[in-house]
Amino acid sequence: MLALKGRELWIGYALLALSILLVVLPFLWILMTSFKYQIDIYTGAWVFTPTLFNYADVLFGPRSDFLTNVGNSLIVAAVSTVVVLVIGTLAAYSLAKLPWAPWISKAFLGWMLLFHMIPVLTIVGPWYLLFQEIGLYATLTGLILTHITINLPMTVWLMMAFFRDIPVELEEAARVDGCRRAQAFRKVVLPLAVPGLIAAGVIAFVFSWNEFSIALNLTSRGTATVPVGIAQFAQQYEIQNGQMAAASMISTIPAMLLMLFGQRFVVQGLTLGSVK
Repeated sequence: MLALKGRELWIGYALLALSILLVVLPFLWILMTSFKYQIDIYTGAWVFTPTLFNYADVLFGPRSDFLTNVGNSLIVAAVSTVVVLVIGTLAAYSLAKLPWAPWISKAFLGWMLLFHMIPVLTIVGPWYLLFQEIGLYATLTGLILTHITINLPMTVWLMMAFFRDIPVELEEAARVDGCRRAQAFRKVVLPLAVPGLIAAGVIAFVFSWNEFSIALNLTSRGTATVPVGIAQFAQQYEIQNGQMAAASMISTIPAMLLMLFGQRFVVQGLTLGSVK
């Protein structure tokens, strides 16, 4: 680790403090707004009487569908994450461990990387037309399929890094002891790849939980997810700033809990192979 001294150390501290301030300040501003009455928000009051009205209106207000939005987001994020982990893990193991011809694996990985780089909005239109034709428009099933599609490339790439890091000798030893390839994968390789599964699962869930553009175009009021629900607090003639801030704070709870639980694995997964 590079040790800083003297002026460089103070500059380092200043840059670190500035970075933390830039990250935390918007979050604190939204948190403070969520406890204000609308009149305090409009006047920009720094001193105000805190209220839980915005949270109560978001959760139990007659005009709010936020609890339905939370339920929809949980279903979509959980189901799409499980499916992505199953398909992505098998695909990554196949590409990392099986003797595919180099052009096949390169073409497959290249296509996934290209697809992952395509702006999502460019494929929302075809999905909209397709789902209307087959009856999946404004359904959670259609939204789950789209989230599986956009999160699968990242999962395959991430799990491949973990599988390549597992010594092939362990799997060969299991096969010498009588295990078939499937048994060696399930009993030896898969337990060693659990940190990768946690990292990929956390990232896929958070991406799905926060996804906005697809959900905005492919859902209705009954199937809208949390980001769409938050956006609906801004109407043409009225912007409910307090309710929007309160809904934003509530929506961060699942993602923050998951990131706190899987932070170590996510960092390990994103940096795996960078120091080899």
